[in-house]
Amino acid sequence: MNNSDKPIANPIVVLREEFDDWAVLFNPDTADAVGTNPVGVAVWKRMDGRRSLGDIVSEIKASFTDTPDAAFEEIASFVNTLAEKGFVGLEADRKAANA
Repeated sequence: MNNSDKPIANPIVVLREEFDDWAVLFNPDTADAVGTNPVGVAVWKRMDGRRSLGDIVSEIKASFTDTPDAAFEEIASFVNTLAEKGFVGLEADRKAANA
């Protein structure tokens, strides 16, 4: 996943937020579930197909204190893992698709 990719959350996946700001993502098609921390929840909520991965990382850095230098790599790895499990896709570049 690179900086300009625009991840989009699979619309059938259910986000269940718990009392401690952690959450569970559940894919009813596959019965897969993934637990995630508050940063993962914030990333999930920003994956709308309009924001690039770089935009999401910038917003996370602005929203959370003590963000590590490796934030991009960690968030990209998280999104890649979700994509491998069918929780996330990438918004196609409409300009490239029409070319």
